Amino acid sequence: MNIGELAKRTGLTPSRIRFYESAGLLQTVARRPNGYRTFSPEAMLALELITTAQQVGFSLDEIRVLLPATGDDWNHDALLAALRRKVGEIESLEARLARSKAQLMGLMRDVESRPGDADNLSDARRVLSRVLSKLD
Repeated sequence: MNIGELAKRTGLTPSRIRFYESAGLLQTVARRPNGYRTFSPEAMLALELITTAQQVGFSLDEIRVLLPATGDDWNHDALLAALRRKVGEIESLEARLARSKAQLMGLMRDVESRPGDADNLSDARRVLSRVLSKLD
């Protein structure tokens, strides 16, 4: 199939497909005498794997290492290790985000509990003092 057909079937633009090919993620394909690329049906699967891996957080470099040269060359152990590593990274990110959210929620409560007679400068000092005390 040509690049236009592949683009239509995968929902990717031809330029994105050419980019993946030039980045070494998609096998370079033979060209017909007219210069058009001819892609095999396996190219669809490779592109689906690439886009899915990107959606779940893998970088192009990580994907390049994991993709087999052919569909039969999957390194099961390496793939499983990479998936576990990515889950660990996501869990770490979730924990950091939860801590950040808790700090922001506390800061919002501090700002909302401003004494009615406090001026802006005094209130800013009060809130800053509480924030700094929590950092110790």
